[in-house]
Parts: sequence; structure tokens; C-alpha cells
Amino acid sequence: MKNLSAQRAGRRALMGLAGGLTAALALTACGANREPQGQPEETATQASGSVVVGSADFAESQIIAEIYAGALNAAGVEATTKLNIGSREIYYSAVEDGSIDIIPDYSGNLLLFADPDATAESAEDIVAALPEALTAKSPDVKLGVLEPSKAEDKDALVVTAATAEKYNLTSIADLAEVCGEITIGAPSTFQERAYGLPGLKEKYNCEPGGFEAINDGGGDITLQALLNDDVQAADIYTTTPSIADNDLVVLEDPENNFIAQQVLPLINTETVSEEAQKVLNEVSAQLTTEDLLALNREVSGDEKRNPADAAADWLAEKGLAG
Repeated sequence: MKNLSAQRAGRRALMGLAGGLTAALALTACGANREPQGQPEETATQASGSVVVGSADFAESQIIAEIYAGALNAAGVEATTKLNIGSREIYYSAVEDGSIDIIPDYSGNLLLFADPDATAESAEDIVAALPEALTAKSPDVKLGVLEPSKAEDKDALVVTAATAEKYNLTSIADLAEVCGEITIGAPSTFQERAYGLPGLKEKYNCEPGGFEAINDGGGDITLQALLNDDVQAADIYTTTPSIADNDLVVLEDPENNFIAQQVLPLINTETVSEEAQKVLNEVSAQLTTEDLLALNREVSGDEKRNPADAAADWLAEKGLAG
């Protein structure tokens, strides 16, 4: 394993000096960061099993990160959060360089990120392929994934009912027939990722007439662009409440461009203890797709709950709050 970065070394040394005051460093507000300080030593927190849980820059990832951190703290494993890190390209590097120890991820997209040539599509095959793919991508850092949950949240191409009726759309194959007439709205990374524009071209010969980069993870800005017909199709996660709330149509994907996407923790196996791994596996054993839909509605719907509060209630409901 390569040497831990100066960032991690500073963070661990500072927390080791803090001793019994470590709990005061816990950052629980949405979007809070714990900033590391540059120092050369690393011992105390590694021995105590303290970990940093990160999240991507969308609400569902923040909720799951808060669930992970809450469950760990309830089990006696000190955990803090560092939320809204950014896209997979950014947060994967953060796990590599030691800025974070744990982050919720999605099995299929993680596999394609680690190995763009991967061919696995089923949930089981994807999880089986991940360890080797992560080792090949990051040979000097011991990264791994834990048990997958039953919860799945996939990217999907979504259209309004009016657009579906206008073009007689039920699947991406139908969309391909009129692809040159539409503009797709999606995160900027959709232009390069295997399941994005390259996948649509390869599997469906679909090259949209326009592309609008909207970096809100399929949130309100994406929804409004779709409803206003500024874009005619959008990449929206399947557990987003706005799909049902606005009678949007999720286009079928007969060629499996969007492969299985189980929620699971991506971890640094050298800094996340066996005790912490056991706790995270217990979380995954209870997390379902229905849970994600309900939690997303609480946080992203009219209620606008703080992700940490929604996570705390879920943990209490599942008996994981200590």
C-alpha cells in the first residue's frame, strides 16, 4: 500500500492529540467538512477505529452517508461526515488519498468506473467482478466494497407523458428513432461515462440533437428543464420522487445500458476496522429501494428534512440507533 497522504497524516495526528475531545470534532450538519491539518504522525485514531464517511453531491448519497455514520457512532465506532464531495471521479480519489474512509456507491457504475470494459450486467456478476476491478485500478491502495443492500437506484432516461405520447415512446429503442430531434439533460459526466452518451450511441445508435449539462443529480433544475420542454429527455435516478409526482415516463432499457445498481459501501479496507465493516453490513441488510424512495421524499420533497434527521429516524425504526 502506498504511503498515506499528508492530508490523512495530519488529520489523524490532530485527532490523536485531541484525545477525549475527539467527539467535539464530529460534524453532523449537511455539507459539513472536517479539514485536515498537515502533520507527520498517524497512530491514535487509526487504533481507535475513527473513520470519515463521505458523500457525493446529491441528496440520496448524503442521506446514506448519514445513515452509515449514525449506525457506526451508535455501535461505538467514532464516525464523522464529509458531505457533497462531488462526482465519482472526485470522491474515489478521496478514498484513495485518505481524505475519507467510506462512501456509499452504486455497484454497476462503480464497476464501469473501475473497469470501462467490464461486461457484467446482473447484480450478482457485478458484485463478484468489483474486487478485481478495484485492485486493478488502484493497485497501491487497498480499496474494497462490503455487502450490497437490496436497495437499488439506477440512472434512467425519463420523459414527460406529453413527450412520450408525441413520439410514441416506451423504451430507449423508441427514442433512438427520433434521437436527433431531442435534447438530453444530464450531469456533465454523462457525456463521457460508459452508460451515458457513449452507451446510447453504442447500444441504441442514439445521438441526441442536443445535450444540456445540468449538475444537480436529476433534481429540481433537471425536473423544471424537462417540464418546460427545455430538454425532452433527462437522466433521473429511479428512486427520485418527482418521477411519480409528475407522471414522468421511465423509458425501458432492453439493451441494459443502465446495468444493476445496488447501494453498497466503498471503503479503504486498511482504515475501516472489522467492527465497522460488520456495522455497515448490518445497515445494508436492512436498506431497501422502498426506504430510499421514502427517505428521498422526506429530504427532497415538500418537507425538506435535513438528511441527518431523516437518517436518524430510519436508524431508530430499524433498531440500529443504539
